[in-house]
Amino acid sequence: MRNFIKLIINIETIDETYITKKSILATRSMMLPNFNDIRYFLEVSQTLNISRASERLGITQPSLSLAIQRLETALGTKLLLRTKGGVQLTKQGTKFSIHGRSLIQNWENIRADALNSQNEVSGHYSIGCHPSVALYTLPHFLPKLLTEYPHLEISLKHDLSRKITEDVISFKLDFGIVVNPTKHPDLVIQKLLSDEVSFWTAEKPSSCQDIESGNAILIADNELIQSQSLLKKARKSGLNFSRHLATSNLEVITSLVNAKVGVGILPERVATKNKSYRIKRVDTPLVFKDSICLVYRADTQKSEASKQIISAIKVLK
Repeated sequence: MRNFIKLIINIETIDETYITKKSILATRSMMLPNFNDIRYFLEVSQTLNISRASERLGITQPSLSLAIQRLETALGTKLLLRTKGGVQLTKQGTKFSIHGRSLIQNWENIRADALNSQNEVSGHYSIGCHPSVALYTLPHFLPKLLTEYPHLEISLKHDLSRKITEDVISFKLDFGIVVNPTKHPDLVIQKLLSDEVSFWTAEKPSSCQDIESGNAILIADNELIQSQSLLKKARKSGLNFSRHLATSNLEVITSLVNAKVGVGILPERVATKNKSYRIKRVDTPLVFKDSICLVYRADTQKSEASKQIISAIKVLK
């Protein structure tokens, strides 16, 4: 019985040793060689002298020897044999010196292509902004940008500014032209324009636009922080509305204000864009100040195309 137990223990020990060795070999086979280690080996393969190669590379002999050892471990074979006069290439070392030079050359070609792409004004980029912001910003820079760079492709997304900002942070959009962006450690925020949101009526207000009567109809986008803030201030100052007409389209609000349907909460840049409308800002201290800003991630927008897009958008200043 004791002999049987010893036999089992010996078998288990052999199995563990075999598994451990197998794991080490598998780990070695998965290792990728260091780029500099290959470059150092190629220098040694030319000089066949560790001392001379280390001088030409500007590193110490121990560092060079360690690099060769790392490369041999990654490849799983000896590349050099030490001799009295220096070193000699093994058969595998000779083969690898040929493939290594080819690898270095391919890498340089790939790097050159990448740099050329980095310096070209081309590719696909996305810009996000609120629909109303788009109407008074995009026409001022997109025509020139797309004319000067025919290989540049732009896609647009329209949503609330806070959602556009979130999409830029989460890499879903490249750039955002947003109102009052919240600071974030990953964002570059550059102010472009200023604006003011307030109450607007027709030049000759109707009874539905008499803001002092308490019977006026309010027309606003209730999702906007500006609308929420102004309504809160209005209630505190004693201004009340009999009914609320909600819409998410600021241009529709402008049109309805012009048609004397009610009092609109509007940014001045939106309210005054259509010169045919006869509307005016209500004389009241209830105002919400806006900053229209360009936002983007500095860690992703480093290409020449990105720089040109940023430069083009900044003409809005």
